[in-house]
Amino acid sequence: SEGNLMPNLIAGTEPISPDLLGSISQLPPAFATPLEQFGTVYKEFRFKQGPTGHYNAHATAITGVYNNADVNIQQRPSSPTVFEFYRKHNTPVGSATNAWWVSDALGPYPALNYSDYPGYGAMYGANFIQPTSIISQSGFNSLGTPKVFDTEEQTKIANMQEFLDGNFSSQFQAGDAGVTNSSEETLQIENFVARLFSEAIQGQHNNPWNIPSGFMSSDMYNIFYAEKVIEEFKPELLVVNMQDVDICHQNFSGYCNNLRMADYALAHLWDFIQNTPGMADDTILIAAPEHGRNLETNTVMDANGRFAIDHTNDEMSRRIFCAILGPNGIVNQNSAINEELGESIDIVPTIANVLGFDTEMPPILPGNVLEEALI
Repeated sequence: SEGNLMPNLIAGTEPISPDLLGSISQLPPAFATPLEQFGTVYKEFRFKQGPTGHYNAHATAITGVYNNADVNIQQRPSSPTVFEFYRKHNTPVGSATNAWWVSDALGPYPALNYSDYPGYGAMYGANFIQPTSIISQSGFNSLGTPKVFDTEEQTKIANMQEFLDGNFSSQFQAGDAGVTNSSEETLQIENFVARLFSEAIQGQHNNPWNIPSGFMSSDMYNIFYAEKVIEEFKPELLVVNMQDVDICHQNFSGYCNNLRMADYALAHLWDFIQNTPGMADDTILIAAPEHGRNLETNTVMDANGRFAIDHTNDEMSRRIFCAILGPNGIVNQNSAINEELGESIDIVPTIANVLGFDTEMPPILPGNVLEEALI
């Protein structure tokens, strides 16, 4: 049945489909009113150029530059990221603890926190964390209680370590020491991660949002840990992704469920921000998909008779939205832009304008500030 799968973001009646595992009806609203009332939604946003792949589209949103060739996921972006722009051109210069990149587990997303662009690089990168891979029982088993290896295994591990160390050291530019934190900041980060480990092992993260059992998805956990970063560091710039909707290639019903849970997580993040002193009424949240989905289905049918959908560069796969939420008096409230306007490369210039470092940046970004959303 037809309906709105994102009721926390956009007002509208949800579909009534009992076969959607109950998540549609059992998840309560995460916020009292739809988030669109707190900002501007570009309903016909576009990812206009380049392959509609996850990494490439993420790179576009984070660098503000389209890449029209196939992206080598083993290489860092060739254009500076928003983290580098922020840390190099912000006044006063932004500490690494003021810039965070919180990524889910799929793909080579750690590479997106800094580029190979001359004059930028790791020294201006963000602190990166991939919490759903590490802060878990399996992560604790791997890192907290390591296995004792025999002599032959130790030799193989030593060879592997030498190989990895060689590749790690070669990725930095000359004179580039990598992402750095002061000794005080390093200790704060170590204690922060150790505390998250301890809480997770004690079961405190099993259902931290107190929602119906079984509905804490990986996306929800990624947002939960982003909220932990906010609680500890109150960063001026934080980028977080959600990836569970990628199931659409083979399971459309699962895609509907996961989209609904991503919508809930987004609203939970907004609610958390509004209840965090120092960030409430002083934070702008920008949310957008990296790309869309094809108009035509593929041939894979799920258990409920729904055909799956890929994203292979048709026009529909370039059709997305962008929500810009923020305080009254700074962001236009309860505004919807229904005509085609805005594109992925406009997100970085908008962030630079909001945080006030756009005038210090070199004129290398092709996008525009999304002025329709800002007062």
